[in-house]
Order: sequence, then structure tokens, then C-alpha cells
Amino acid sequence: MREAKKQPGIAEVAAAAGVSVTTVSHVLSGRRPVSAATRALVETVIKELGYRPNPSARGLRTQRSESIALIVPDLTNPFYPLVAAGLQDVLMESGYLLSITDAAQPGRALPEVVRHVLARRVDGIVLASYGATDDDIASIAETGTKLVRLGSRFRADFGDVVRADDVGGMHDVVDHLLARGYQRIGLVNGEYDAQPSQMRLEGYTRALREAGREADPDLIHFGTFSRAGGAAGARRLFDSAHPPDAVVGGNDLIAVGVMDAARERGLAVPRDVAITGYDDIEAASLVTPALTTVHNPAREIGRTCARMLLDRLAGKYDDVAREVVLAHRLVIRESS
Repeated sequence: MREAKKQPGIAEVAAAAGVSVTTVSHVLSGRRPVSAATRALVETVIKELGYRPNPSARGLRTQRSESIALIVPDLTNPFYPLVAAGLQDVLMESGYLLSITDAAQPGRALPEVVRHVLARRVDGIVLASYGATDDDIASIAETGTKLVRLGSRFRADFGDVVRADDVGGMHDVVDHLLARGYQRIGLVNGEYDAQPSQMRLEGYTRALREAGREADPDLIHFGTFSRAGGAAGARRLFDSAHPPDAVVGGNDLIAVGVMDAARERGLAVPRDVAITGYDDIEAASLVTPALTTVHNPAREIGRTCARMLLDRLAGKYDDVAREVVLAHRLVIRESS
């Protein structure tokens, strides 16, 4: 049996480069300044020797796991894998591993999920769960774990927030429908207590109010951010005494469900009813007719979350909580 080749250690790299072990460590971590020439030399030696850092050993030295957890409300929603891809774009360059946990798993409440993640001693958490309470946030803060919340309203005592302008995005899509002459615009939204639902409701009602109209409660339905939830809400609206001539979905999955319900009722889109979504997931351009929606920059949201976490972990930023609001974009397609 061939004997396994011994992997070089950090001391061998330092000796071959003619620098100290501390200097090699600084090059690897990126957390201390090293001259460009020295960095280039060390990186060349690392490549020639085939050195690979040992994350476990480094974690013992730094008291860090070099891992970040993303907690999402529904991993089957294509929006969240895009957020994860954006996180990974940035985190992997800095040697961090990303793990993803779905807080909507049957029988697992969010506090239990948070406890499970914290037990893994992650260095940071990106929390996208709708139902996070003060106690959930406090349980994370008490451990000193860095936190960025995704898609939530800003509260200085709740940590950093990254989101797109949900109010403005929904305002724009409703304004688009009004400009096209639609009179009874319904809203099929996600969970009532979800902050994205409330912000999108605010954008919807604001656009109507600015057009001299008041939102009709009979045209508003709260359910779940899912295709099934969209279909259920749309059936209620379509079967009402005064059905809508346009329906705004709280996200694209809801909008696809609204399309399902429209087909069941023999309604042509957009001739009989216009339908719009929110997020601009890939499916929005693949359904027939292609879905008018609001582009929610999921991947850039993930990248921004990662940069904010890394800034705090590296001590580059240790001040008050920050809010970053990224630009949205109305994408007009065939369904309106």
C-alpha cells in the first residue's frame, strides 16, 4: 500500500519563503497588512508546496469556526438559493463555509433551529426567517455571534439589515397596472405577519392612494408565499361577486398559483385578468405568458450580507447597526 504523502505545514511554508510563521498566517487570514511583494512570495511557495490550511487547527487558534449559517423560511423558494449563491461568492474567497437551514421544516420552530445553529458555533448568521421574535434575536446576540437580517424592517437593536425596497417595488408594479387602465387590482400576499408581506402591502395601498383610490379589503388575501397559497387566494378573489381585473402576487410563486387558478376558471391572461409577481426568479420568464414582476436582486443581497458579516468579523466595522437597501427594477413582460 502506497504511503500517504505528508502534507506540508505552515512552518515549512515559512521556512521555504524565508519569512516568519506569523507572516504566513497574516497572508492566509488577510486580517493583517503584508507587503505586496511578501504576499506574492508566500502565495507562490504555498502553491509550489501544495500547502492546504487546516480549518480545524486554525479554528482552535482563532476561536472561530470559519463558518456562516443562512436560516431561510422556505428553501424550495428559488429566491433563497440565489441569496445563498451570493453569500458563497464572497465567503469562499475569505475561507468561510456556508451552511443553510430551512426553518420551515415540520416540527421545528425557529427557536429550536437557532439553538441548533448556535450549537455549531458558527461565526455569523444571516437570518431570513419571517417569524423571528425579540427572543430569537436576543439568543443570537447573547452569544456574540454576528448577525445580518435579510428582508426585514430596520431596528437598531436588532442588528444589520440588507433588503430591497419592497414598498417601492410593489408601488411600481401597481402603478404600472393603473397606467394600463386596470380598475380592480387584487393582492394575493404571503403570511400576514411576515415583514415582506407587510411592506409589499404598504406599497400596494400607497400606489392606490396616490391614484385617488382606497384599497378594497375584499380584494386582499393573505396566505403563504407559495404556488398553492397563490392559487387558493386567487380562487377566493375570482369567485367573489366583484372579481378583480388584475392580481398582484406577493412573490412569483404566488403569481404562478394565481395563473393556475385563472386557467381553472377559463380566464385568459392578460385579456381577462392581468397577473404580476415579485422577485423575478427564473420561472417568471419561463411561464406562459411570461410574468411581469419586480426584480429583487437576490444574489447581490447575499453578497452584501457576506461583506457586512466579514467587516464585523475582521474588526473593520464595529459601530452601530446598519441598513442597506438595494435597488429594485420593474420587469414588464406579457402577463400585464
